[in-house]
Parts: sequence; C-alpha cells; structure tokens
Amino acid sequence: MTISEIPEELKIKRQQLDQVDLQIVDLLAKRFEITQQVGEVKAAYSLEALDGKRETEKLSSLRDYSKKFGLSGSLVESLFALIMEEVVANHKKLR
Repeated sequence: MTISEIPEELKIKRQQLDQVDLQIVDLLAKRFEITQQVGEVKAAYSLEALDGKRETEKLSSLRDYSKKFGLSGSLVESLFALIMEEVVANHKKLR
C-alpha cells in the first residue's frame, strides 16, 4: 500500500494520534518541571530522593484509575514506574 492508497479516514486518525502524542509529551514535560521543584525541596530539607511508600501508593492508585477507562493497569503502572525511576535519578543529582 502506498501513501496515496491510505484511506483518508486512516490519515485523519493518524493525525489525531500525532496530536495526542504531542499533548502527552507536553504533559510529561510539565510533570518533570514540577518534580524538579519537588526534588529541590527534598534536597533543601535533606530528604531522601525516593519515598517508597508514596511511590507504591501512587502506582496502585494509577493502576486502579486506569480501569475506569478500560486501560491495562499493568501498562499504566509500568509507564509510571519508568517515569518515577527517572524522577528519582534526577532528584539524586540535586543532593
């Protein structure tokens, strides 16, 4: 199938997905701006970069929340675990 053979409906859906992907990246950037501020507060108070209890509770909450939308809880949990892993690494750099 060549590009000219792709149904217009599919092209439109792909464009919509492209826009949603950009929104996800925008939100992720905003999340990291906030976690940077959290890391700075933790560093100022000599708090640990990782709050295991908070992370466990948050992942569980997100897993449960994802069910409202018919999403895979394990997928959402895995995605956020990766995000949180990066956040903790960034917080450790601030110490």
